[in-house]
Amino acid sequence: MALSQAWNEEAEASGQTQSSVLRDRHADGLFTDDFKQSAYWLDDLAAPPPLPEDLPASAEVVIVGSGYSGLHAALETARGGRETVVLEAKDPGWGCSSRNGGHISSSVKPSLDSLSRRFGSERALAVRGEGTKALDWIEEFVTGEDIACDFRRVGRFHAAHTPAHYDRIARSADRVSREEGIESFTVPRGEQHSELGSDFYFGGVVYPRYASLHPAKYHRGLLDKALAAGVRVVPHCTALSIIPRNDGFEIVTTRGSIRTREIAVATNGYTTGLTPWLQRRVIPIGSYVIATEPLPLDLVERLFPTGRIVADTRRVVYYYGPSPDRRRVVFGGRVSSGETDPKLSGPLLHQELVRIFPALAGTKISHSWNGFVAYTFDEMVHCGCHDGIHYTMGYCGSGVSMASYLGMRMGQRILGRDEGRTAFDDLPFPTRPLYRGKPWFLPAAVAWYRFRDRLEWRRATARDRKSDQTARVP
Repeated sequence: MALSQAWNEEAEASGQTQSSVLRDRHADGLFTDDFKQSAYWLDDLAAPPPLPEDLPASAEVVIVGSGYSGLHAALETARGGRETVVLEAKDPGWGCSSRNGGHISSSVKPSLDSLSRRFGSERALAVRGEGTKALDWIEEFVTGEDIACDFRRVGRFHAAHTPAHYDRIARSADRVSREEGIESFTVPRGEQHSELGSDFYFGGVVYPRYASLHPAKYHRGLLDKALAAGVRVVPHCTALSIIPRNDGFEIVTTRGSIRTREIAVATNGYTTGLTPWLQRRVIPIGSYVIATEPLPLDLVERLFPTGRIVADTRRVVYYYGPSPDRRRVVFGGRVSSGETDPKLSGPLLHQELVRIFPALAGTKISHSWNGFVAYTFDEMVHCGCHDGIHYTMGYCGSGVSMASYLGMRMGQRILGRDEGRTAFDDLPFPTRPLYRGKPWFLPAAVAWYRFRDRLEWRRATARDRKSDQTARVP
């Protein structure tokens, strides 16, 4: 019996598609015996502090969302003397604050040229400069507050998936260095193994000031600081509606109602119909991550000789690096056109991991998980105040430092402090006709981008092989 016929019969008997049977076959033996569908970062996290689940009748400041942005805003307002309550639908940090890859950059996605055309050169430089401020600020915060979260300035290797992309990012890095003072250096393909034990790419650019941390330890340290400052965090308390009142707002929740003078929303990729105006302006995109089983130290050293984090130039980007203890590889990206289950995304991520690092072909997956980031239609972070509701969101995949920094600034704005102003404040926040928060267009866009990425890489690899063969002809 042909394999394809066997798979079809197995699929028909089980009610699965052929592709799902193939995934299950691939997954057999791929997961460790103690495999978890939860973030690797949660494994060595201490038990959470006890939190009161009763909702007070009122507070001076109420913040919806207990991720990096929400807690940093709350920390500022509480230390500024305001009675502050944070509402969280799940457990504190349940969203991307404990699920991300732990990468920290100064990234503001639009280029200086693009921003200058839209806002003028002065505003453009200020916007780009906020990324560097955020990167420096988070180090100062972690160090000053003595939060043990494995923060390190390891640097990032930006890997090019074609020679044309290498040329492009090399030119861009040179210009950014001259115009914005962001340190970088190029690594041609012939020297790539000094940075990354892979032949998949065609060189890259190193940004030595970029950093990494343990995201869940960072969040827990931030939560501890907020609680110590007097912030009241109420878990399992979903905000259902926000009702304007003469003296502020009433927030109706699953645990009752609370009145407040000031309200802030810090929900990013988990923004709901609670705030329809914001929901129409952010695009939730699932990002998927795996962690490998523990690996020999010498193998990790060979794959990541400098210990840097890595991201590549593909439109459907992959990001990865060694775990803080350098015993595993934590590997993330987008693996399907639509959203999927982490047990299905795990084998697909593993497939891509092995394409980059063939030495990991026999390696098992110990953890597979996902979380939602928030993109915007103009690829810009946005913060401000709409109808009296403060907000900061739309970090476009660069949320560790930016969410923290802008959450802090939002807290300062609530206190009425001038230093709370940023170059992002009150920029036009675009939406699109017919968009109501569900990205119906995403599957087609992701499929098209993935097709282009693969086609470009295959053509580049074919040209590379042909060049090698020509060079060997006597």
